[in-house]
Amino acid sequence: MDTLFFLASKIIWAVISPDSLIVLLGVSAWLALVFGWMKLSRRLLACCALLLLLIGFFPLGEWLISPLENRFVANAALPARVDGIIVLGGAISPRLSNIWQQAEMNGSADRLTNFLYLANLYPSAQLVFTGGNGSVSEQEFKEADMARVLFDQLGLAERAFIYESESRNTYENALNSKTLVSPQPEENWLLVTSAFHMPRSIGSFCAQQWALQPYPVDHYGMKGDLWRLEFNFTNNLDILRMAIREWVGLVAYRVTGKTEQFLPGDQNYCGSLANTNSLAI
Repeated sequence: MDTLFFLASKIIWAVISPDSLIVLLGVSAWLALVFGWMKLSRRLLACCALLLLLIGFFPLGEWLISPLENRFVANAALPARVDGIIVLGGAISPRLSNIWQQAEMNGSADRLTNFLYLANLYPSAQLVFTGGNGSVSEQEFKEADMARVLFDQLGLAERAFIYESESRNTYENALNSKTLVSPQPEENWLLVTSAFHMPRSIGSFCAQQWALQPYPVDHYGMKGDLWRLEFNFTNNLDILRMAIREWVGLVAYRVTGKTEQFLPGDQNYCGSLANTNSLAI
């Protein structure tokens, strides 16, 4: 059933992603022109052009992603004692890393740099990296394998580390990590992932009866400057893709029971740690 969900999510997203929609509109306009359906062709072309202009000039993605990034406070006070730290995969390209035999990181590298900061702040904490491969056709390449190489190079070889390499999505991150770690109710754990991805991540771990304190990183919204006009098509499209994908993921996870809350936040996520003794950072 989990494999069916994984495959269905990939197929559906390939159709509804904004870049796919632009291509479909353009190709459909051309086909309508070939068949002589001039009126339909003009309408499809107008929709395609309007979409290109809106994405190019307005930060639509930031409008959608900001509510997700603001669900949990950045740089919140941390517990005085932390038993473990989990970082979700997504910052390392498994296939590219395998080709070049070194860790090739992408725009989500903030997950790893902040994870290293927390690992140094809590030298006795159990460290967990969870991430396999989210691709349907490249399951032989595992992100956790390259993460092991990277962390060993950075001097963490002697730390208590668990590498979970079989997960393909956030739900499996939570499920597989809990199976490997077997956390106790009295333990304090931190979860590190991109801010926009934190609500679905916390929801997934809560569904596994595992309460972690969120440590959101890797922000994309220009807080305080969302109502601006500038042409930046590539960046705007990338953020729009991430935002739409995350909102679709939140709906899908709630509908399929992979989370118990649609949009967890600071005030209502499971096992709030607000009363834990903490230190400010």
